Amino acid sequence: MIIVDDHQLSEIRAHGERDYPYECCGLMLGRFEDGRKTVVETYPISNAREEEAKRNRFLISPEELMLGEKYAREKHLDVVGFYHSHPDDRAVPSQYDLEHAWPVYSYIVVSVEKGRAVDLRSWEMENDRSRFNEEGILTPSPSGRGLG
Repeated sequence: MIIVDDHQLSEIRAHGERDYPYECCGLMLGRFEDGRKTVVETYPISNAREEEAKRNRFLISPEELMLGEKYAREKHLDVVGFYHSHPDDRAVPSQYDLEHAWPVYSYIVVSVEKGRAVDLRSWEMENDRSRFNEEGILTPSPSGRGLG
């Protein structure tokens, strides 16, 4: 289970729309607590893939990942997951995504069709790395009194 507020979900969708027709990518920073991940902040990252490959692949450079992890530590946060977009494709992890992901983290995939974010789903990898399972996204209610 991952807790992400509407503002952060909007930031992820907007990043996907901005980078269309290329894949966007970024980190989700927050906390691991009570068997759930709570996202406090998104951390957009530039897709480091070569130009043509950006249409269906993303790459977070080691330097960018280190900068993101350092930023998280300074804010007393953890990297709880990653997000990326699938231009003109479903919000479902690809085989390539499966081969390059790590257990424990959440993976939000946003489907961007013709420049508009149309679907967003979160996934968590099995510990044996055999597959992804969809995980629920909880959003805090606008009143701040619980989850919506």
